Amino acid sequence: MRMAEVSAKFELSQDTLRYYERIGLIPPVNRNNNGIREYTEDNLRWVEFIKCMRSAGLPIEALIEYVNLFQKGDVTLNARKELLIEQREQLRLRIEEMVETLGRLDSKIENYEQSPREKEKALSRHE
Repeated sequence: MRMAEVSAKFELSQDTLRYYERIGLIPPVNRNNNGIREYTEDNLRWVEFIKCMRSAGLPIEALIEYVNLFQKGDVTLNARKELLIEQREQLRLRIEEMVETLGRLDSKIENYEQSPREKEKALSRHE
């Protein structure tokens, strides 16, 4: 699959795909005789994984470390697992913060929605 197709499939710009490859977030993509990138199924799985992890807010540095460990093979299984556990915990904490923020926003919105009703009640008492 060519870069334009990968870009469309994953809704990532071609610049982002090049950047991810350049910094080692995705392993090098093979090129055909004309120098055009040809993404394999393995490349596509990496792009999908990185996109998912980035969407969840995992830092690029942690993902680069994960890819580097992965490329070193099975001797890094425990290190990769620990890295993922650490990132999961950080994500869990961010989710808790977001849920708290969502509650505050809901409360604020509710205040705005109740205000006009309370004013109407107060006006009707004076009539």
